[in-house]
Amino acid sequence: MDRTKVLIVDDQLVVRQLFELYLKSDERYELVDSLSSASQVISFVQRCPVDLILMDILMNDGSNGLDAAAAVKKLRPETKIVAVTSMAEASWLRRAAEIGIESFYYKEAAKESILEVLERTIQGESVYPDAAPRVAMGLAGSEEFTDRELEVLRLMTTGMSNSRIGQRLGISEGTVKSFIHSMLEKTGYANRTELAIEARVRGVAVNID
Repeated sequence: MDRTKVLIVDDQLVVRQLFELYLKSDERYELVDSLSSASQVISFVQRCPVDLILMDILMNDGSNGLDAAAAVKKLRPETKIVAVTSMAEASWLRRAAEIGIESFYYKEAAKESILEVLERTIQGESVYPDAAPRVAMGLAGSEEFTDRELEVLRLMTTGMSNSRIGQRLGISEGTVKSFIHSMLEKTGYANRTELAIEARVRGVAVNID
């Protein structure tokens, strides 16, 4: 029986080692390599095609797995990809599906094991959670934010001013302030800086564009 050739891409050593252990313990899989940056993926698959990639989304060096996955799909559309992340950024689910990533796995919140998701993916299934996991944000849960509030919040985490956020989203500065006020009321945070920091640290709103 031909084994499925798998490439791991994750910037966290402990996570890479854990995934490596899972794969090496299952005779259905052949671990081809483990990479610590999404920036290395394209050059790797150009010289060494694989059947499946376990792709982390946000890397410490600034590279991201979604951009790398999009490039892989253009170069080798037959390669299956499972996006993995520990962050609850809901927009990544939508973007992953748009790119054509077969499956999506939350490291700490998934109901299935990574090996179960891998096997279902190899068998032709697309395995996605119904929604991002709930994360506490002060007095609120992450699911209490509207899509528009999250759009504002993502840009806040980059340090953008209210006026610049308004220009980016095509809304007035006053409307931006209204969204921020609403989120502050929901969470109980003291100011926009605290709100933005907590959203980024907890992985609720992470801008990678």
